[in-house]
Amino acid sequence: MELETNYEIASTAGFIHTRNFTRVALQFPDNLLKDSIRIVRALRANLRSLRDSDGDNKDVGLFVMADTNYGSCCVDEVGASHIDADCVIHYGHTCLSPTTKLPAFFVFGKASISISKCVENLSKHALTNDKPVLVLYGLEYAYAIPHIREALTEASTSCVSGSKLEINFASVICSVINPAEDHKSIHGSAGGSTTNESFGKEAGTRYAIGGLNWNIPEGHKMEDYLLFWIGSDNSAFANVVLTFNGCEIVRYNATEDSLVTDVSQQLKILKRRYYLVEKAKEANIIGILVGTLGVAGYLDMIHQMRELITRAGKKAYTLVMGRPNPAKLANFPECDVFITVSCAQTALLDSKEFFSPVITPFEAMLAFNSSLPVEVRDQSEARFSFIKGVYIEDFDQQDTVIGKEDKEGALALANATEKALKLNDGNLNSIIKGTAKSGAEFFLSRSYHGLEINGDSSPEPYVIGRSGKASGYVDEKSKQEG
Repeated sequence: MELETNYEIASTAGFIHTRNFTRVALQFPDNLLKDSIRIVRALRANLRSLRDSDGDNKDVGLFVMADTNYGSCCVDEVGASHIDADCVIHYGHTCLSPTTKLPAFFVFGKASISISKCVENLSKHALTNDKPVLVLYGLEYAYAIPHIREALTEASTSCVSGSKLEINFASVICSVINPAEDHKSIHGSAGGSTTNESFGKEAGTRYAIGGLNWNIPEGHKMEDYLLFWIGSDNSAFANVVLTFNGCEIVRYNATEDSLVTDVSQQLKILKRRYYLVEKAKEANIIGILVGTLGVAGYLDMIHQMRELITRAGKKAYTLVMGRPNPAKLANFPECDVFITVSCAQTALLDSKEFFSPVITPFEAMLAFNSSLPVEVRDQSEARFSFIKGVYIEDFDQQDTVIGKEDKEGALALANATEKALKLNDGNLNSIIKGTAKSGAEFFLSRSYHGLEINGDSSPEPYVIGRSGKASGYVDEKSKQEG
């Protein structure tokens, strides 16, 4: 019975049956694969009973998916397309990113939590703070929020201090996603930032992040609220801390029943992200990492990044490699920085072990975008580098823009090829990483260009090697006998 409740077997079977799906993909993270067989058996039993009640003899195929190509929080539409699935049932932690082709049903799970301890910590901290409280939480605790709200109401009515607690709760956006819906108005802008959509004087400003949304009344801002997070210190919490870094944030650890008020470690991540933005400003060759093939709008974001990089006078390369790691990215040493296009929670990679920094599209906009248009910007003005501590001049952006006299495609291609393959007085080492404008220029500066074939040398005659076992070759035995 606990399995039926935790994994919402009845509602999942109802979703499959009412929509007449015949091929269903069940996506599990690594930590929930141990329960996949029992879940499949329970789903088949529920679907069989639903078909018998309706007199339907149509069989439903259930396929378990594991080891996703990208982040497990996103719906793996690529893996589901391999089995020609009609929909995806996603289990475990999720970012609730919109899908492109397949409908998805999300089972968040039900992590254990002490309602009384949570309400006690929440009410005590709210009484000692003058700010109103906004409660955010991991989606695995969404089932407990109504009980927490009810217990908090009872605690506030029995409070003898007479002080009224102003506590607001965020709500879950949805548990079912259809690709035909317009998710821009539901999820807000990409990266989990705020949306400035007004829904009247009473609604105020609407915010959305990590599958949660809430409204802030007019005349208020997020910095006026104390954020109370219920959940573990994971990527969802880091996304909240980095997005609303101007707010006071506390975290309730439901596993240990403790309140964590020190989030300085997460704020250190924010400082490092600013450092990576400054590093990206000095990059000349940028690699765009395709970190998802299922999140809606990822192709538009890739095109936007390429246009942004081109306008900044830099070279862009698009790379598709699944989950990035230091070994994979080390195969592209010419790239000074990488931009990962994925959901907001998997985009925050800790790139300390990488040879080149990995940033998000938002950080790329901060690094490469300018408030002035290209034609107004002073190309001769130097820029101060916080990394080197000196003033530097960026490459002339007009080198990457085809002039009016070079509009013919053949002439423009010839000019670009000549610039890329041009040698500087035969000194190949004059171009180093960070100064090359393209991968071709960086390749010329490398000391090793691959195998070199010398046509003048004649082939050597072949030699017959040893034969026999390693304990005693044939020639060794003959010597011993002689």
